[in-house]
Amino acid sequence: MDLLLRVLPYVRPYSRLAVLSVGATVGSVAIGLLLPWPLKIVVDSVLGSRPLPAWLNDWFGGVDRVTLLILAVLAGLTFTLLVNGLSVAMSYLNTRLEQGIILDFRSDLFHHAERLSVAYRDHVSTGRLIYAINFESVAAGRLVMALQPLGQGVLTMVGMAWITFRIDHMLALLSVVVVPVLYYAIGYYATHMQPRLMQVKGLEADALSVIHDAMMMVPVVTAFGREDHELSRFRRHSLTTLRARVGITVRQTLFSLCVNMTTATGTALVLGAGSYQALRGRLTAGDLLVVLAYVAAVYKPLESISYTLGSLQDNLTGLRMGFHVLDTKPVIQEAHDAVSLPRIAGSVTFEDVSFSYPGRVDTLKRISFDVLPGQVVAVVGPTGAGKTTLASLIPRFYDPMSGRILIDGRDTRGLTLKSLRDHISIVPQEPLLFSGTIADNIRYGRLDATMDEVVAAATAANAHDFIVRLGEGYDTQIGERGVRLSGGERQRLCVARAFLKNATILILDEPTASIDSRTEGVILDALDTLMVGRTTFMIAHRLSTVRHADVILVLDGGAIVEQGSHEQLLARGALYAQLHAVQTSQRERRRPELIASAVGAPV
Repeated sequence: MDLLLRVLPYVRPYSRLAVLSVGATVGSVAIGLLLPWPLKIVVDSVLGSRPLPAWLNDWFGGVDRVTLLILAVLAGLTFTLLVNGLSVAMSYLNTRLEQGIILDFRSDLFHHAERLSVAYRDHVSTGRLIYAINFESVAAGRLVMALQPLGQGVLTMVGMAWITFRIDHMLALLSVVVVPVLYYAIGYYATHMQPRLMQVKGLEADALSVIHDAMMMVPVVTAFGREDHELSRFRRHSLTTLRARVGITVRQTLFSLCVNMTTATGTALVLGAGSYQALRGRLTAGDLLVVLAYVAAVYKPLESISYTLGSLQDNLTGLRMGFHVLDTKPVIQEAHDAVSLPRIAGSVTFEDVSFSYPGRVDTLKRISFDVLPGQVVAVVGPTGAGKTTLASLIPRFYDPMSGRILIDGRDTRGLTLKSLRDHISIVPQEPLLFSGTIADNIRYGRLDATMDEVVAAATAANAHDFIVRLGEGYDTQIGERGVRLSGGERQRLCVARAFLKNATILILDEPTASIDSRTEGVILDALDTLMVGRTTFMIAHRLSTVRHADVILVLDGGAIVEQGSHEQLLARGALYAQLHAVQTSQRERRRPELIASAVGAPV
């Protein structure tokens, strides 16, 4: 019931469709109750000698039998046409209603999943989120639609019981004697199937995660020749899901057998007792046909209740999974009194900031520093020192466990997330691009940008020349994650996107780490232009790229161990100088090889 109450708000925008659907259902039930009566008239009053029912006698009492037969046949055809016409109308209305609810619920799931923090997605697989958004959202519409046949069955049962009771009290009681048995069976079935369905859906989500991971890692899978391994992993998960789903199907079939035998027993009781009453002259053959038609009309949906209930349970389970995502509160939330940040100068302050990931303590320890507007700050240190984590705290991908981060003197936790992130551009280490055109990916930095602005941003990022050499220029489709471009080309599009956003604070997370030295020079030239007038955090592994930074922060073990300019840190002879010496010696050892490779001479 709680789930139903939570779904009902999704019906409100489609209340007109819902009202029309209810009206069509009531009309269908009312006409359906009339369907057996033309047959009763033919059997009792045309073929037999029984008078017409009192409510018809006033209208057709003096009509001859042939005319009465024609009228009865026409009435039967008319009722059938009306019932089927209403069925078509209900199908249209219900489909519109169902698909609208599904779309709205799926949109809410998608939007909420986008708002969930990076920390949440660190421990929940993308496959499970896709499964919940794409498949479990369907449960909202189907649950509402399941109410229509249930309501139709209840109305039919009430109408049938009332009319049957007027015909014969005992038959009316016999026709509903199976209801308590079915009620108990349904309760038992629903209680014991819910946990099994939850297990199956979890397994299905895991199987989808395997597919997602394999498709995302196709280059690695292919390079290591692990196609058979991934297929085996997929089949292993899928076979486990298959066995669980077969177990549920077997139980549904056994339940269906129980329901069918129960309804067959009820039909036999009504048929036997009604025939006995007809033999004794207490009931006409037409009355017996009407009762049996009503019993069949009610028992038919009851016989398929195992499938209906199985679907209902499946939808309830799916809704629980969907609402579990909606009920998951983002770790990063705005304060109720959060203010917007319309314009900033760009100063950034870390005050005694500490942070830890779950299961990993002291990722950052008591970090404090000040950055003036327009300064370039390099963050260097060994792998795992906490460089990327430090940068991730600025746009609030995570929140510090203690301490605070200030922008222009304002605590970032007191700002709206949108206004905070509107002032921050990020060029990641891995170029992240969408399927679509080059222009669309650059325009992602500012969706209302004109084509001239897109071209200007690409030119500033040293990307325009390679773009115009492509077959379709800025309309070139780049494939999933930009697979049709080289690494350097993808990174230049990310730089162009940052140019177009034109944010005051810029975060460069090792943007040249995975590209060759020649391409690195082109991108660094673009980045030098991009950094002008912006407060920049440059996370770097290659120390040669940070020598001109205003301030260099050296991290080790989650703490700032050194701070200063390139020359100051070299003069101290501590960790930075050691890292610089190691990288310099490595470059010197590689120089003869690089020269020989360039001129084609043996080393």
